[in-house]
Amino acid sequence: MSALTLAKALNAGLRRAMEGDDKVVLLGEDIGRLGGVFRITEGLQKDFGENRVLDTPLAEAGIVGTAIGLALRGYRPVVEIQFDGFVYPAYDQIVCQLAKLHTRMGGRRTLPVVIRIPYGGGIGAVEHHSESPEAQFAHTPGLKVVTCSNPVDGYWMLQQAIAHDDPVIFLEPKRLYHSMKAEIDPALSPAPLFQSRVVRPGADVTLVGYGPTVQTCLAAAEHAAEEGRSLEVIDLRTLSPLDLGPVVESVRRTGRAVVVHEAHRSFGVGAEVAAAVTEHCFHSLEAPVLRVCGYDTPYPPSRVEHEWLPTVDRVLDASDRAVDF
Repeated sequence: MSALTLAKALNAGLRRAMEGDDKVVLLGEDIGRLGGVFRITEGLQKDFGENRVLDTPLAEAGIVGTAIGLALRGYRPVVEIQFDGFVYPAYDQIVCQLAKLHTRMGGRRTLPVVIRIPYGGGIGAVEHHSESPEAQFAHTPGLKVVTCSNPVDGYWMLQQAIAHDDPVIFLEPKRLYHSMKAEIDPALSPAPLFQSRVVRPGADVTLVGYGPTVQTCLAAAEHAAEEGRSLEVIDLRTLSPLDLGPVVESVRRTGRAVVVHEAHRSFGVGAEVAAAVTEHCFHSLEAPVLRVCGYDTPYPPSRVEHEWLPTVDRVLDASDRAVDF
């Protein structure tokens, strides 16, 4: 067992996947000699060679198109998009080709492509480096969308995504890359990939988050406990397919739900969760399902991003409003 940051855990997950299957290949801008902007692929080209860790041109559409071709030839390509805001040149390839080819070919071929995207804010970056595009991909049939919130999940979920036969958008919360460590035991059996999980039990309000906001929800629950309020925290882990079983069970007990994500509020994952919770828990709800999200504006300049992102105070305020309703 060893304590790893999320960045190191993802690196270890990639290494183990490549050791276990020589059809796993990595593609991306500066992922070889440099090891990627966030050093997630550091050392992999040296150990596995330039034929399995490919430095590509700055052409996201070409990178994903190449990955699709490799998948059709029996490989399991893993693409790194350097920053969230850079994925849009590849959007046509992802939603019009990658997501649809399995159905277009009558299910005769699989497309085991993983697209890794560092996403979210909190690192003081410039424009196009702090996007949260998850709803756009979760809305697209044919794509699986998952996101980790800690090193243990990062290590296991990335390997599971690579082994999966459908295309997977793998979202990595970049502000957590180096902010925390956790012990990882490769001998343990991982949790299933497409399942949400209760990460802190509680009785008064259900907090639902994913990716970077899970840590925000946990911090809010700690503060609430000091005031005698018990908040349950659920990590969705997967956005498509959306596993709402633990959420529904929790809200039927607490009667209140607050959904937290960094992406814009309107038409986001939180709206889908709120609608589903209302549908399944209508007679248990003591208050409307509330959302704490980014605002419906372009991502702000780095000096004021803390005013835009969901904070512990905003989550606590929503929890208070739910209890006081």
